[in-house]
Amino acid sequence: MKIKSAFLNAWKNDGVLEFARGLLDLGVKVLSMDETYKLLIKDNISVKDLSKHSFSHLYEMLDGREDFLLVSNLKPIDPLKDEVREAMKDFDHAQLISLAAKNYDRGVVLIDPKDYEDLLDVIKRSKLDLKYRKRLASKALNYAIRYDILLSEMVSEKDEKFPDILNLSFKKAEDLRYGENYHQKAAFYINDTNEPCIASAKQIHGKKLSYNNIMDANNAIECVKEFYDPTIVIMKHATPTGIASSNDLVLAWRDAFATDTYSPFGGIVSVNRELEEDLAEELSKLFLEVVIAPSFEERSIKILGRRKNLILLEVRGLNKDSPFKDDRRLDFRSVSGGLSIQERDDAKMIPDEWKVVTENKPSREDIESMVFGFKCAKWVRSNAIVFVKEKRTVGIGGGQTARVDSSWIATHKGKENINNSIMASDAFFPFRDAIDVAKEFKIRGIVQPGGSIRDDEVIEAANEYGVFMVFTGQRCFKH
Repeated sequence: MKIKSAFLNAWKNDGVLEFARGLLDLGVKVLSMDETYKLLIKDNISVKDLSKHSFSHLYEMLDGREDFLLVSNLKPIDPLKDEVREAMKDFDHAQLISLAAKNYDRGVVLIDPKDYEDLLDVIKRSKLDLKYRKRLASKALNYAIRYDILLSEMVSEKDEKFPDILNLSFKKAEDLRYGENYHQKAAFYINDTNEPCIASAKQIHGKKLSYNNIMDANNAIECVKEFYDPTIVIMKHATPTGIASSNDLVLAWRDAFATDTYSPFGGIVSVNRELEEDLAEELSKLFLEVVIAPSFEERSIKILGRRKNLILLEVRGLNKDSPFKDDRRLDFRSVSGGLSIQERDDAKMIPDEWKVVTENKPSREDIESMVFGFKCAKWVRSNAIVFVKEKRTVGIGGGQTARVDSSWIATHKGKENINNSIMASDAFFPFRDAIDVAKEFKIRGIVQPGGSIRDDEVIEAANEYGVFMVFTGQRCFKH
């Protein structure tokens, strides 16, 4: 196939001038319209203006010719910010892209400036075969479909979270080192978001990310977003090994690490303040996979950069005073043959609505510790038991099928540090046994959702041991 003419209408100006000149050098006639035409003519590039032609004329031109090249890309849509009318301006151009992609056997469609140089080389070498055109068409068609899906989101009812037909659109951010295991291939796909999250993270140092890095980093970021105070989260296998809040982040690191001094090896650390030199020195003493912060001091990058494979992720906005909230955010979990979808667990914790059910009552300081502990328990795999003192964890147990086993693990890890702590549980106690396990450590109190048919027995155990117990009425399972 020999390309005789090319229609250029690109929102992204990157490389379009050089590409147009390259086409002219190969004897291809250049056509354009609107802003792209103005850009080309301003640079003295020979181009025919089609601005006065209707889109129906362009459709006919692309549908009937066997030597066309369409180069087009669209202004990105932000469903959370853009008005529908503004987003609809590129609707006709999206249809042009779809039409050109459908007719890949008779022409070429290009949407990615990264492909400009390669296409010029292919045309020059007369290698514009069907397989190459089909690959570009597939890329373009997915691009146009993504535009339609985002537009559909904007015109749909805002309260329609679970439509009868669900269309999802994600773009590939990168190929990953490997999947959950070495023999599995993997890639990371993202959607457009302004949220501080793993999808908006910028890697500034280290080796290529793996599937497990993504999963662990996601949980580390989401967990640290729960806290307003300067906080450090240590994550391993998608569950926290230690969490601590303090205005002194070096102290917070030491407190979080002290929760479990074995598990953090090869783990992930997230912090919700700029990572400064003194903290970098502390972190550099331990083998870690990933360190996450809203920003890094230049000196801290040099210190942590001594470990060439250590991944540093910058997540802008992670230090904001209040967490990012978007009522349309959903959690997706793939199952064989489908997706399970739910609202994210963004329920607020309101201590004033909690209920003290024991003879002993918590102090104001105890309530602050209970809030901290319950937030921590929210991010530990169920069944979850967390022991806290003030705003630091001292024992974490989770991922067990019996709550009493999680209690045993947490006390085993915390040992004497459990004394005078507060016990937090992500769900109700089905029996008093988990409390019986903790009794020898002389805990101060317990915070849990309540709601068991044996609540009376559990309350009786708390009164027997002289500890306070508070029901939140709110469960925070994590599977």
